[in-house]
Amino acid sequence: MSTTTPSAQEIIDRAIALIPTLRERAAEVEKNRMVSKETIQDFQDAGFFKILQPKRWGGYEMSPNVLNKVLMELGRGCPSSAWNVMVLGVHPFEVGLLDPKVGDEVWGEDPTALISSSYAPFGKVTAVEGGYELNGEWLTSSGCDHAAGGAFLGGRVQENGGMVFRSFWVPAKYLKIVDDWHVVGLAGTGSKKLVVNKVFVPSYRSHVIGDYNESTHGHVNNLYKMPFFYVFYAAVSSVLVGMARGMEDLYIEHMVPRQNLNQAVGAAVNDPFIRQRLGAASAKILGAASRILANTDEAWSYASKGELVPLDVRIKHFATNQFTGGECFEAAHMLFKKTSTRGVWLSSPLQRQMRDILVATNHITQNEDNIGDLLGGQLLGAKLPVPNPFGVK
Repeated sequence: MSTTTPSAQEIIDRAIALIPTLRERAAEVEKNRMVSKETIQDFQDAGFFKILQPKRWGGYEMSPNVLNKVLMELGRGCPSSAWNVMVLGVHPFEVGLLDPKVGDEVWGEDPTALISSSYAPFGKVTAVEGGYELNGEWLTSSGCDHAAGGAFLGGRVQENGGMVFRSFWVPAKYLKIVDDWHVVGLAGTGSKKLVVNKVFVPSYRSHVIGDYNESTHGHVNNLYKMPFFYVFYAAVSSVLVGMARGMEDLYIEHMVPRQNLNQAVGAAVNDPFIRQRLGAASAKILGAASRILANTDEAWSYASKGELVPLDVRIKHFATNQFTGGECFEAAHMLFKKTSTRGVWLSSPLQRQMRDILVATNHITQNEDNIGDLLGGQLLGAKLPVPNPFGVK
């Protein structure tokens, strides 16, 4: 690949070009329960992990919608592989929020080093002089086998008279990977357990997740004025759109040559119910994709000018994107059910795509029940609950 910065469309076109290869490798990815080094290198060569990486360390510092559009394509080919791009591709953004010393430590010797994560506060965090001590287990660290740059671990810690939720960057040498990822879907993400044993993390390697104001974001480059929670949640939603698009692709391929042997319509493409399912599902997927991209464009209209995104806009974006999982699952299941028994064979990619979508929609970023209550309350004038993901107290 050229060392010059590609255009956004060039990067998206590279993702589209990889779809057939990812589909060919998808069964092997699931069997091995991790994405291959070869595929990760393909993603490196395409520049996907540089999209949100700071320019200071060789990244592109592009709008998050470039990554979102890439994920919407990659998910069509192999959901697990796309999930790795999402996770490993978002964390360069988080480095951009921290003291530049962290970026020097991550990328000083290798600007292509990748970072995984586990944000759920499974382990124990204690505030100590000069930083924090982390101890315990952190589950589901997707792509950790490829993360020479370590991991971001989440934890709740008592400080300044209250409990706060922090993210901590931990170098790879302090992390032990435990292979416990045996699941019904997205098996190929390699989302294994990370174990740390009383690791000291200096204060500069940590930030409060959800803090968003001039004191925390006034000094960062424009890209990193985007709310981190929003960027991460939108990326997950974008992968789900890609997975649903993949089901749509497979459904069309399945139905075009199919004949309905026990019905008078003959060719499946003449069956009004088959056509209706496809039309309705396609509309749901398009609606979800359009909302994610429109939300991100609106947020980017502020950040790209060096402004913080207003609170009401942040709430609207953060909340409405979390309905993506439910919509994409509904669309995918509508199509899968219409394949009847042909879709259930383990040799069929339809069933694997459906199982991957099922698991992806269980991700915490797709919690439409709780977030619907928060959004509805905000629209009705209720105060935000404390704590909340917006840094409002």
